[in-house]
Amino acid sequence: MQALTNRAKSVDRKPMTFLESIYLWNIFKGMLITFRHIFKKQPTIHYPEQKRPFSPVFRGLHVLNRDEEGRERCTACGLCAVACPAEAITMEAAERVPGEENLYREEKYAARYEINMLRCIFCGLCEEACPKDAIYLSETFAPANFTRTGFIYGKTDLLIPNPKTEAADLAKAKGEL
Repeated sequence: MQALTNRAKSVDRKPMTFLESIYLWNIFKGMLITFRHIFKKQPTIHYPEQKRPFSPVFRGLHVLNRDEEGRERCTACGLCAVACPAEAITMEAAERVPGEENLYREEKYAARYEINMLRCIFCGLCEEACPKDAIYLSETFAPANFTRTGFIYGKTDLLIPNPKTEAADLAKAKGEL
């Protein structure tokens, strides 16, 4: 039978000597490798006390943004839902009624806005498709949960706190406190 490559090596089947049979040299080589690793920098990060720096292109949990006056930026145009390749975003539009000018920027707003994080692939296409900069991907991990429904984030979960009325909550959400 002919080999496909010339890398085949013949196996030496001669009996082991006494030193080879007690594996002293192999044990010494293993201890040498272990001793060498003692003085190297440890890659372990002790999470609650230390936090790993994020990459500048890290895409984390979605956030619905507000403008400077505290109004929602989202106009329920649906471009983010159309751009999402995993079809993780669902929304329903509604028209604002007189007296809600301080809540919503435009005539239309998202009455229901949901992101299914189990389907989301964190590609960032929703962020790029939004003409109003209403949605962006933050530097926050999606927390663990025990149920599937816990991974469906609604509008109340995604919307940042109002900078006018909830300044302390906004600073806490940004990590400034």
